[in-house]
Order: sequence, then C-alpha cells, then structure tokens
Amino acid sequence: MYTGTARRLSLLMAASLATLITLYPLPLAHMSHGILTMLIWGICAGFVHGMGFDPQSRAWRWLFSPVLAWVLMGLGVVAIITGR
Repeated sequence: MYTGTARRLSLLMAASLATLITLYPLPLAHMSHGILTMLIWGICAGFVHGMGFDPQSRAWRWLFSPVLAWVLMGLGVVAIITGR
C-alpha cells in the first residue's frame, strides 16, 4: 500500500476529485453534509498518502490509510453520479 504506484493513484484520485469539486460544484449543492464530509475526508486522506506522509500513530495511520481514502472517494463518486 505504500509503494510509488499506490501513492500516485491516491494523488491522482484526490487531485481529480478536488478539481471536479472546485470547477463544477453544482452537483454537490443538494447532497447531504454527511456524504460531503465523507468525500472531503477521502480527498484529504488521498492527498496525505499521495504526498508521502506516513503517520506514526496507529489511529492517524488508519484514518489516513490509502484503503480508507480510496473507499471514501469511491463512495463519494458513486453518490455524485447517483445524485444522493
């Protein structure tokens, strides 16, 4: 999970979603705050992992893990596509 390929994937996904949210925020206007929070947390975790930061604490390592980031970003994309 902490290889160069995984980090590039995290950074690419996070940057793509952040750009989408910045340039086209209209689909997010009617989404619930919980889903948006989940999406933003995934983007933040994707940037943290993608930039190469490795937290030492177990709790922070889990909260910023690439698997959690990918799942949250994926669920956020599904929510945007389905309009929920």
